[in-house]
Amino acid sequence: MAEFTGLVAVVTGGASGIGAATAELLSSRGASVAVLDRDISPVPPEAGHLALTCDVTDDAAVRAAVAEVAERLAGIDVVVNNAGMGAQGTIEDNDDDEWRRVLDVNLLGAVRVSRAALPYLRRSRSAAIVNTGSIAVTAGLPARALYSASKGAIYSLTLAMAADHLREGIRVNAVNPGTADTPWIGRLLEKAPDPAAERAALEARQPHGRLVAPEEVAAAVAYLASPLAGSTTGTVLAVDGGMQGLRLRPEQ
Repeated sequence: MAEFTGLVAVVTGGASGIGAATAELLSSRGASVAVLDRDISPVPPEAGHLALTCDVTDDAAVRAAVAEVAERLAGIDVVVNNAGMGAQGTIEDNDDDEWRRVLDVNLLGAVRVSRAALPYLRRSRSAAIVNTGSIAVTAGLPARALYSASKGAIYSLTLAMAADHLREGIRVNAVNPGTADTPWIGRLLEKAPDPAAERAALEARQPHGRLVAPEEVAAAVAYLASPLAGSTTGTVLAVDGGMQGLRLRPEQ
């Protein structure tokens, strides 16, 4: 499949995890891919991506990076707002500064990148934005108050953007991954008193009994971004092993 041939895709947080898997898949399907990340050192040169250092909390840096992508790759057709950070704790555990920091990355980062890309997307005949949400949007998870709030805002933002830009020919969708096997989850497991037991608990809470693979989320992003999905907008696609909607009975 090469439905992205001739299209330019920007993937934020594209140096590792879900972002890296997404960048690789879009490239394999024909896209010219630009990876924006604070640390681009993990991006292999052989991948052929345009890798640019960019902090999504810095509006000037975002605008400069997006403009550079458009200049060097002759436009922008797809934006994948994947850059994000985690947070643990109840509302008592995170102070105001932490709330501002996480919302600045997870919510306003997507706003800044999308805003900077809009002039280029309006010129595209296959314009699409895909935002990365979370299972925390639709399931109440313990000790994830701040993170859940930031991703819940992404859900609402996705719907509002889809309505605002539909008549401009720009589709806006989101993916809600379950607990994925990413470097961030790996770091959380390393801090746990019993990493093996904690991993087993995370796997068990997803009905299919394992962590979600980054490549599975990337496949959903590719569908939502694809020109073949021209009638799909304002959609939030769960990639969570059934966690959002399934209630399985215990095994006998």
